[in-house]
Amino acid sequence: MTSAAPGTSPAPPPPPTSAAPTVIHVSVSDPRAKPLLRELGEEYSTRYGKDAYGELARYPDEEFTAPYGGVLLLLLEGDEPVAGGAFRRYDGATAELKRIWTHSAHRRRGLARRVVAELEREAEARGYLRIYLTTGPRQPEARGLYLTTGYTPLFDTGADPESIGPLPFEKHLSTAPHQRRATDL
Repeated sequence: MTSAAPGTSPAPPPPPTSAAPTVIHVSVSDPRAKPLLRELGEEYSTRYGKDAYGELARYPDEEFTAPYGGVLLLLLEGDEPVAGGAFRRYDGATAELKRIWTHSAHRRRGLARRVVAELEREAEARGYLRIYLTTGPRQPEARGLYLTTGYTPLFDTGADPESIGPLPFEKHLSTAPHQRRATDL
């Protein structure tokens, strides 16, 4: 700790950053999406004991673009991606959430909740009526996130998650009429 010169006050600490992260839509090939994909691959590989990058490559990149009914978004603080997620068209009325991520240095700040809320808003604006997703049985944080954000588990929550495999959830969005439905894409 440094002290100020006699007769002067110490410099005040810098003000906390209170600005909310900026939401941007990007393509999977955007360099700002690389931390999301890299860290998700590492996380999945660590939790499931095998190379999980194949899971991230399971769907063609274009499925996460508007012409195909999807989106990939990032939350940026300055130029740094701190969280993100995507959805793809599951069926004419349903978006499927994928790749929900918070940078390991920025967890426990509510950023995943913000990502899910942004994805829900975007899906509803595109005419989807329902969101579907699965998360792995070794991801209790994700399971907790979906339970606390209004998703209905489509599995027995009392069962051992390892005995179930991927844990499916759904959430019905507003039934307000939209000008354009996902089936029109």
